[in-house]
Order: sequence, then structure tokens, then C-alpha cells
Amino acid sequence: MLVEIDEHGMISHARVRHARSPQIERGKRAGAITGIVVHQTDADTSASSLNSYKRTKANGAHFLIDKDGTIYQTAAIYQRTNHVGPLKARCLTAGKCSPSDFKNIGAEGMHRIEMRKPPGERYPNNMEAIGIEIVGRARLPAGFQPIGKQIEWSLEKIRGEHGIFDEPTAAQNQALSWLVSVLADSIKIGSAEVFRHPVVSSKNITEARGANWKLPVQTP
Repeated sequence: MLVEIDEHGMISHARVRHARSPQIERGKRAGAITGIVVHQTDADTSASSLNSYKRTKANGAHFLIDKDGTIYQTAAIYQRTNHVGPLKARCLTAGKCSPSDFKNIGAEGMHRIEMRKPPGERYPNNMEAIGIEIVGRARLPAGFQPIGKQIEWSLEKIRGEHGIFDEPTAAQNQALSWLVSVLADSIKIGSAEVFRHPVVSSKNITEARGANWKLPVQTP
């Protein structure tokens, strides 16, 4: 299904509420939009994320999906935002390279190698990807106790390593499926170019694990 997108990159549709935060925008894209990356906010409420996006030089994604399925557009899609970290090597998943090809270079070194490749042979980066955030927090398992050096870590760092993200609600997955469908149809993004954040970058592996953007979509 096609949706109307204005010259600024804002969607005009009853299902999308405008909550644009220019603070998270980093300038007009230099090239085509080639993919979508699905995230979770690590926050309990949409208000928490929407408020954080108002801070100077805040980071964020283009859309935010609340637990009740409400979709907020928080950045114009023709603007770049910082929502994807250093890229993992897509060739590893495709079996076209091996871990030894990236030995002792770290995440930044792998990212530099990947960025020499054309879109499609690597994951989409900030310049090319639309970001969708789903409201949901990473929580430590019941009874978890840090050990060794972890005792000196901050709670945020511990949650980053060991937290388990909330499962998206049914309403969130329905909204995500609709949003991905209309973006893919309207901007011509291939179905194989939609990814969970931990697939494309080194993040908590449970982030967006329960996200499902392939549910049947009702129109309009």
C-alpha cells in the first residue's frame, strides 16, 4: 500500500502521528534509502523516548511505536539520523567470508571494510536506513547477580550485556507490519533489506528479537 510522503519526508496518514524532533536529524541523506532497521528503545514509555529526542544532539530513529500500537514519526525520512552503530560484516551471514578476514581489527575496523562495499553487499548504515523504534526495556533476569569485574560496572552497562528486552505487544507487531509494508511499497525497499538492530551492529542480541513485520496488513 502506498502512502503520501511530503517533500520533507513526513508521512500523511491517519495512523501516523507527527512528533518530529529536529534535534535527532543529522542532515539530508546523500543517497537512496535502501533498508529498514528495527530497534527497541530500552525505555518503558513512549514519553521517555520522545522527551529524550528533544535534547540537543540527541540520537533517535525515524519512527517510534508505542505499546498500544500508536505510530509516531519522529524524524523526516529524507533526513539521516544516528540509529545504527558500526556495521557487522554481511558477508559472514552469506557465507562469502570468514571471521579470520576480520581478525584483530575490532568493530570499527570491520565497519571501515564494510563501508567500502556497495549497498546490498553490506548492511544499510545511517545514511541509507530508516530506523523504527519499538517501546520496550531490557530487564535483568530474576535473581541475576554480577560476578567478577561486573561488580564494578554501572547498572546500565550490566543491563546492556545481560538484560533481556521485553517482547513487543501484539499491537506493536501489527503496527510494525503496517509501517514496514507501506514504507517498502512507497520507497521500494526490498523485503530482504529489513533487519533487527543486532543483525547489523553489535548490540544486545535480544533487542527486537520478538519483532514481527510480516503479519497480514489491513488497509487503509
